[in-house]
Amino acid sequence: MLLRVALPVTVLLAASLFLLLQHVESCNEAICGSVVSKCLLTKSCNCNVKNCTCCKDCFNCLSYLYTECCSCVDMCPKPNDTGGASALGRKSHVEDFNEGIPGLFSALTEVPDTLKRWDVKTFPVDIEYSQYGPKKEIKIKMQSAEQEVVPSKQNVITVNCTVAFWSQCMSWTKCKSSCQSMGASSYRWFHDGCCECIGQFCVNYGINESRCTACSQDGGKYLDVADDEMEYDYGEDDFEENE
Repeated sequence: MLLRVALPVTVLLAASLFLLLQHVESCNEAICGSVVSKCLLTKSCNCNVKNCTCCKDCFNCLSYLYTECCSCVDMCPKPNDTGGASALGRKSHVEDFNEGIPGLFSALTEVPDTLKRWDVKTFPVDIEYSQYGPKKEIKIKMQSAEQEVVPSKQNVITVNCTVAFWSQCMSWTKCKSSCQSMGASSYRWFHDGCCECIGQFCVNYGINESRCTACSQDGGKYLDVADDEMEYDYGEDDFEENE
């Protein structure tokens, strides 16, 4: 009895998936068929980009294939709605590296990359010196109510924040490994596949806008989707940012 009930449901789901994949020209059926079938069954992607009530569920369901397969469920930005202005270009994951290599990152970003693999942005930021300098002894000064209170001057210095946007789209884990190999202190991976490697003196994880020069054109074609053993470590240093 259970088999008789399950069979029509399976056939209906397969037919719906076939029609959906045929309707979307940019959908890669060979790569996306299985995961899209699962997400349709769980109704994780049962909304659209403009009314993005299910965006987080759909992103989690499609996992590392999101950028490759979002077109299959009509969750990709339209061609005229790409880059920093898109919904995906404003959402990102950020993470700190335990040990960055500032010297290596500076050496790789101080001049433009001749192979044009990444584009460097540098801008001044004000930071409190105590965050990076040696800890000072705290002294408490007693003062009567009649004495004028003079606000203490904060020890603020201006430094340059340097970030590097990779030109091509890439997967979440490839972004992490690429930035780590550059010696970055942290990284930001946007949901549209754009990857930003962040230097030592940046605050709030660099620039909260997707600015990868070739990412919007290739539509995720450079994603590393062949790694079936890809796993994500959702540690305390990982969190999602929405503008």
